[in-house]
Amino acid sequence: MKPLNLFAALLGTLLLSTGAGAQTIKDVFANEETPLFYYGIDFTKFRLIDDATANAEDIVDRQFDGINDLIVNEPKKYDLAGAFRRSAINHDLSYVSKKNEKADVNALKSTTTDDFARLTEKDIEATVKGMTTGNQKGVGLLFVAEAASKSKKAMAVWVTFFDIKTKKVLHTERIEGKLSMAFTFRNQMGTAIKSVIDQVDKKKYKEWKAKYAG
Repeated sequence: MKPLNLFAALLGTLLLSTGAGAQTIKDVFANEETPLFYYGIDFTKFRLIDDATANAEDIVDRQFDGINDLIVNEPKKYDLAGAFRRSAINHDLSYVSKKNEKADVNALKSTTTDDFARLTEKDIEATVKGMTTGNQKGVGLLFVAEAASKSKKAMAVWVTFFDIKTKKVLHTERIEGKLSMAFTFRNQMGTAIKSVIDQVDKKKYKEWKAKYAG
């Protein structure tokens, strides 16, 4: 083989090996056998608006973990697998748990209505880049909690797909869930997360599939 042809062959092999295992958003929706790995809900950018009596320290110390546990411990109610058309979705909440421990207690509570819709896709990309993802492979699924507003009775969550290996965001979309006035903070947030999951199940997944795999 001539030197130039040999170089071209080696370059082609290198490019193929570099791209091997890389995930695309089409993979998620064109082939529902493509596994999703759920990392949980990242609350590090979360703002709680118009709730003067809330205990910010308790929310960071206990409630964030409690909400994340609630979602995976009640799979019939919070049907992630069904909403994302998978037979099962594995998870590991330890990574978001460690991140959420570092949430700024002093910045958690807000009286500013604009805080409800202040994040952009670049903020979500930065959040994913800052994650520890372990040895998992394939496509990660992460919920980034933006804010909950007692006056709006709503919670904003960014549903995010990303390539675990490269931490490249494949798709992220902001969805508002209905916030209940349940007695406990955990159940208030849990109701909103269920509302988000239900919207994925009934509407959003079909939209995404038509867009990326139609």
